[in-house]
Amino acid sequence: MSVKIRLARHGRKKLPYYRMVVADSRYPRDGRFIEILGIYQPLNKKEDEQVRVDEAKALAWLGRGATPSDTCRSILRKQGIMKKFHESKVAAKAAAKAEKGGEVAGT
Repeated sequence: MSVKIRLARHGRKKLPYYRMVVADSRYPRDGRFIEILGIYQPLNKKEDEQVRVDEAKALAWLGRGATPSDTCRSILRKQGIMKKFHESKVAAKAAAKAEKGGEVAGT
């Protein structure tokens, strides 16, 4: 099962808003989803209210291997979530390398 983070369109004609959802890639765009991560309202005049993303949920799903669509990746990057995810991966890799190096030196 390939899990994607993508946008699902809602709203009415000419006034869309989008939910950022985690869904199986085989499901339709506006169909079944696993979890809602946030919302994106492109027509909202206030820029700080255009995007709301639950950072903890997004980081958890990225950690589980969910791949964001291009638009969602851009939104997550602007919110600083992709940077935090990358930093956590680098830190975990460094910790694993240090642990492995410590075992070799200790043996």
